[in-house]
Amino acid sequence: MTNWLFSPAPTPSLPIVGAAARFPVRRILCVGQNYAAHAREMGHERAEPFFFSKPADAVVTDGADPVFPLATADLHHEVELVCAIGEDGEIVGWGVGCDLTRRDLQATAKEKGRPWDAAKGFDQSAPCGAITLGALPDPAATITLAVNGETRQSGRLDDMVWSPDEILLKARTLWDVRPGDLIFTGTPEGVGPLQEGDLVDASIGGLAPLAFTLRPR
Repeated sequence: MTNWLFSPAPTPSLPIVGAAARFPVRRILCVGQNYAAHAREMGHERAEPFFFSKPADAVVTDGADPVFPLATADLHHEVELVCAIGEDGEIVGWGVGCDLTRRDLQATAKEKGRPWDAAKGFDQSAPCGAITLGALPDPAATITLAVNGETRQSGRLDDMVWSPDEILLKARTLWDVRPGDLIFTGTPEGVGPLQEGDLVDASIGGLAPLAFTLRPR
């Protein structure tokens, strides 16, 4: 038995639709600018998929509400299809996620040529709904996000530049993709700001929806 200096943190995990078992989260990989319209709104055109990451404990789940983060005056929402990697290294399930982004910190990092870690990988930056196992219910499903009942983002999964399978192949050239990895696959156009107290509702056809309220600091 290992004698720890202090007790290790519990393993982050997600619920699984219709099952008592949970999906243990190992790490979170995220794809940038994977919808053409969103890439254009951010000033870019189609390119090879590129990745950034979030720590596993950035996951917010089971109906919990994230706290509005420190050090930003421009927090943005980005609804995303999430791929869950199983024991064989393949996609075994799917979820609805929200990549919360400190856009002002990201803009500064881009301007100075610095990493995006503080802009993307902060505490509670990855709210995610329950995982649905099996094949994606509808590869052409709608993907939407509303803030306080007003639709902000709306698109279709088949608007993706790179499909989930193509993203997984690319990820394997960069990492040893393992069970427990989550891959956020990019967001459609319409990303925008959030304020303390905002209610966010995100959905993808055929998957368990995601809803959360941003708690005050």
